[in-house]
Amino acid sequence: MVNSRILPTLIIGLVGAVVGSFLMMLYSSSHFGGATGVDRTPPAIAAVPLSGVSDQDRIVSAVKRTKGSVVAITEEVNGQEVMPADPFFQQFFGGQGPNIVQPYKGEASGSGFVLDSNGDIVTNAHVLQPPSGGRVTKLTVIFANGDRVPAHVVSYNLAADVGILKVDHYAKLPPPLELGDSSKLEEGQWAIAIGEPLQLQQTVTVGVVSGFNRSEPIPTENGGEIDFKGLLQTSAPINPGNSGGPLIDMDGQVIGMNQSTVKSAYAQGIGFAIPSNTVRTVVASLQRNPGEHQGTDTGFLGIYMANLTAGIKNQIGYNGSGGVAVQQVFSGSPADKAGIQPGDVILQVDGKEFDSIKDLHDYIASKKPGDVIRLNVWSQGMKKFVAIRLSETPAEQPLSVEQQQQQQPEEQQP
Repeated sequence: MVNSRILPTLIIGLVGAVVGSFLMMLYSSSHFGGATGVDRTPPAIAAVPLSGVSDQDRIVSAVKRTKGSVVAITEEVNGQEVMPADPFFQQFFGGQGPNIVQPYKGEASGSGFVLDSNGDIVTNAHVLQPPSGGRVTKLTVIFANGDRVPAHVVSYNLAADVGILKVDHYAKLPPPLELGDSSKLEEGQWAIAIGEPLQLQQTVTVGVVSGFNRSEPIPTENGGEIDFKGLLQTSAPINPGNSGGPLIDMDGQVIGMNQSTVKSAYAQGIGFAIPSNTVRTVVASLQRNPGEHQGTDTGFLGIYMANLTAGIKNQIGYNGSGGVAVQQVFSGSPADKAGIQPGDVILQVDGKEFDSIKDLHDYIASKKPGDVIRLNVWSQGMKKFVAIRLSETPAEQPLSVEQQQQQQPEEQQP
C-alpha cells in the first residue's frame, strides 16, 4: 500500500527535474550566450573598485575631508642687506667697490596643517627660520575660511626640518589631521600634496609614492647645506610655498610633510617629503623640549675628508697604504683646536683602521656630542696621537671648497 503511493510521487518528481533542467538550458543559452568566447572558455574576472568607489572618487573625498585643516603661513621679516654704494662703479670695475648696509623688509610664506585641538600647527622648520641676519616680526596663519590669525613659534628642529607654531584661542580651529603609518607605504600608491604654492591657496597635486629612504644634501640661503636623510620620494608636484603642507593618502591620512624638490632641466616629478613617522617622533620631542634646536645630536669632528688617490698622496708626500686624507678643517671645530691640518692623513680612530670617507664619517656620526675619540694621524712625515672631544654636528654645514667650485644647486626647499 505504501509502495503504491510512493511510486507515482517519484515518477512526478523525476519528470519535474527533467523538465526543469531543459528549461534552464534554454534560459542559459538565451541569456548567457555572450558570457563565453568562441572557444567556450570561461570569461576573465575584472577587478571591481572597492565598494564600488573609483580611485578618483576616493581622492576627491580625501581632499574634501582634509583641505580645511591645511593652512598658509606668512611671515613679515626685518633684516639688513648689503648693497653697492655705487652700482655703476661696480659694473665697470668687476664688482669691486664700496658697499653699504641698509635695512629691508620682506615677506616669506609656507604651508602647514593642524596638529591637535590645542591650536598647534606643524610645518617645516625652514619655514619658521628667518633668513640670515633677519628676524620675524609678525607670524600669521591663514585658514581655509580666510581667517588670518596671529601665531607664535613653539619649537623647531633645523636638522629634522620640523617645526611647531601655535594659534591661541581660535574658536573656529579645524579638526586636526591624522598621521598615518609611513612604514606601511608601498611604491606606486597614490600620494596627494596639499598646500599654498606661490601663495595659491588650497592647491592640490597628485602623484605616487616613488621611493623611500632618500638622502638629499640641500643648499640653503646662507651658503651652506643640510643633509636630510630618510626622505620619502613622490611624483606629486611640490612648488615654492608647498613646504610644510601634508602629503596624504586616499584615506585622508598624512603620510608625509612636503619638504623639497629637485629643480633641474633634466629631472621632472622628483619631490621629497618627511615621512609621517619621522614627523610624529620629532613633534613629540619638540613638545617635550620647546625652543630652537639647531643640531643633530651626533658627534662632530669638523673636517672634510678625501680618499687617498695617487694624486693626493703625491701632493702631500704620503707613501703609506691606508688612511683618509684631511681636505679641509672648519675654523673653531674640535679638529681645528686639536691641531689637525689640511694634508694630514687619519690612519686610525680608536684603534680602528679606515680607508674610506663613508666608513670614517659613519663612525664619527655614531658618536654623541662630548664623546672623546683618539686619532692616529700622519702629518708632514710624522705620526702623532690626538685625543679630541667631539661637539654636536650642526644642522647646516658650510660647503667644502670643492663643493663650492662644483656646486650646481638642483635641490631646493620650496
